Amino acid sequence: MRSFKSGSRTLSVFLCLALLLIGGRQLWASDTSPFLPELEITRVSDTVFSAIGATAAPSRENFGHNNNLTFIIAGDGVVVVNGGDNALLAAALHRAIRERTDKPVRYVINENGQGHAFLGNSYWSELGVPIIAQRLAIEEIQAHGERSLAQMRERMGASVDSAKVVLPDIAVEDSYILDLEGQRIELRRFGRAHSPGDLSVWLPEQRLLIAGDIAFHERLLGIFPDSDVDAWIDSFDVMATLEPEKVIPGHGGPTDIDTIRYYTQGYLKFLRDEVEAILDDDGDLSDAYEIDQSAYSDLDTFEELARKNAGRLFRQMEEKLF
Repeated sequence: MRSFKSGSRTLSVFLCLALLLIGGRQLWASDTSPFLPELEITRVSDTVFSAIGATAAPSRENFGHNNNLTFIIAGDGVVVVNGGDNALLAAALHRAIRERTDKPVRYVINENGQGHAFLGNSYWSELGVPIIAQRLAIEEIQAHGERSLAQMRERMGASVDSAKVVLPDIAVEDSYILDLEGQRIELRRFGRAHSPGDLSVWLPEQRLLIAGDIAFHERLLGIFPDSDVDAWIDSFDVMATLEPEKVIPGHGGPTDIDTIRYYTQGYLKFLRDEVEAILDDDGDLSDAYEIDQSAYSDLDTFEELARKNAGRLFRQMEEKLF
């Protein structure tokens, strides 16, 4: 994604700051604002488009756009998957939608309770768009949303001073069906995985899966304190029974099920087996940090996450022994 055209970056930043100082702040979060990031949109099918996020940590330079923001043009409206990291990013996505259709956005789906899925909810909520998330994701936002907001404000600066946490309107459990003039869109929870409330979107007529953070490639996945690796491996198998022909993962470009199986489930199984062997040999945390993960070193964020993943998984598996 390009945040600004390179030739006008300095001027654009100056104009943005000037606009903010003279009280024009509301223009920032409008889809007609000239000060939004330019999103590169990938056409996945005739009706599905995705702004593929940077395979890196969120930053001011990438506007927090390090996950995939997808929209489906269906029947009498549009369904958006992920609210975005902030209102500026949400407005930029809305602009991209308007460039392709005049149909209104009917629903926004938050794939989980992480900031890049829900912090842009305020933009969509002000437009009156219903927001959907899995129940556990909503509980996660209620518990930790303000912390995610503070981190985003620190990263983005004055441009998001008016940002706020907006909870989803509709809580779902394991499945939920949207019907837009006969076009069926299925929301699926396959089980515990990357984070509480992971939700995927299945388009059965196209055999296209918007997997969310249960699936990664091009960047190394992250194991969080609340990730459940054993369940993630099992949930992936449940997801794979759909036999999708195309997959939009949570991170990385559109691909196929075999690719994300290797880089997601394959990595998790590999790391689990390595940690299990260390525990069987009465090894300790330092041994986990030294696991040879070089088979995955071509992935972005490898240097940032590989050792952390090993350490977190070791602690989780060690706790289960007692």
